[in-house]
Amino acid sequence: MTGGLLDELDWRGILSATTPGLPARLARDPSITGYIGFDPTADSLHIGHLVPIFGLLRLQRFGGRPLALMGGGTGMIGDPSGRSSERILLDRETLESYTSAIRGQLERFLDFSPGRQSAIMLNNLDWLGEIGLIDFLRDIGKHFTVPYMLAKDSVQVRLERGLSFTEFSYMLLQAYDYAHMYRTMGVELQMGGGDQWGNITAGLELIRRTSDLTDDAEPAHGLAYKLLLSPSGTKFGKSESGELVWLDSARTSPFAFYQYWLNVDDRDIGTYLRWFTEFPRERIEALEAELAARPEARAAQRAMAVDITTRTHGASESTRAIAASEALFSMEPIVDPDVLASLYGSAGGFEFEAGWLAAGTAVLLAEAGVLASRGEARRMIASGGVTINGLRVTDPDVRPDPIAGEWLDVRIGKRRREIGRRR
Repeated sequence: MTGGLLDELDWRGILSATTPGLPARLARDPSITGYIGFDPTADSLHIGHLVPIFGLLRLQRFGGRPLALMGGGTGMIGDPSGRSSERILLDRETLESYTSAIRGQLERFLDFSPGRQSAIMLNNLDWLGEIGLIDFLRDIGKHFTVPYMLAKDSVQVRLERGLSFTEFSYMLLQAYDYAHMYRTMGVELQMGGGDQWGNITAGLELIRRTSDLTDDAEPAHGLAYKLLLSPSGTKFGKSESGELVWLDSARTSPFAFYQYWLNVDDRDIGTYLRWFTEFPRERIEALEAELAARPEARAAQRAMAVDITTRTHGASESTRAIAASEALFSMEPIVDPDVLASLYGSAGGFEFEAGWLAAGTAVLLAEAGVLASRGEARRMIASGGVTINGLRVTDPDVRPDPIAGEWLDVRIGKRRREIGRRR
């Protein structure tokens, strides 16, 4: 270990494997250029991408130069690693649009300002798009045997379900990416998840075979992160409803993003604090101790949620998300229409029509979809479980009076709150 990047990844529980010479290489000079690939299959990254993003962030913090490689070329094919089916192939115009959007998200995490450690973003379509088939087979394909490629885990897993030649060739394209950047830019390190180790080592093999080096020389290196497994057994990266949690505020609101981290299971929070914050060990251990002593306070989750929301969406959006969360889950009625409007914009809610309002509370709640039916609404009202604008509803036919003629602050039971807006 070097006392730097590798030690950091090790104590955080992230490091899975490195090529043998990497510790010595970093000990000599930490200013290594390292890259991670991102296939731009959407116009936003999601929180599953935070593992590689933080990998680049930590490389930069420990003196390296991070390179985010957009797979404008490989994205047209799709990596079979970790997938049970083939990806949908995207056209060039769509991929370029996605790549541009992702650049803005990465700027929240990486420093792209000019300097020796300035982050770089490249698109492999710039060189893969120039290669002819004959040149590819002659200059790249000849260096790999079919048994070598079949032995890779990413290929083995997919063989049983079917693997197209298109996806089978992905390994060679990724290997060429590494060899091209090694030759033209001096890139010496590729990083990725443990499921990428086969692709990483294929790149190292191509570099060795196409460089004038002695057999024992290590011109380039690889580093793999552990695959993130949730101790609670839930799938990381998706909300309770099974939807992806995106970094784009238009896809996942800052409020919903904040809530995801605030609701992290106690069994997972220690792992997430290590992987997705830059908190030092002392603070993480203190937060874990506080969680053990007072789990109901959720101090660790709050610290995590504030930090990652601020980093992803900025301080102002984070502050709004926190304020909306505190207001939404407080027991106090909300009478300020500006606060209600802010909550509705952050957390969502329901819309209602004047006719539903005139028909009474039970009809209103059923027609707006707050409760499943008028019968359920009547039963909830009869049990004392409905409060609107701070007043408990006892009559299902009562007509609620909207705040400022537009807003309804509806509480269902002890925990659920819905903000209604008049159409």
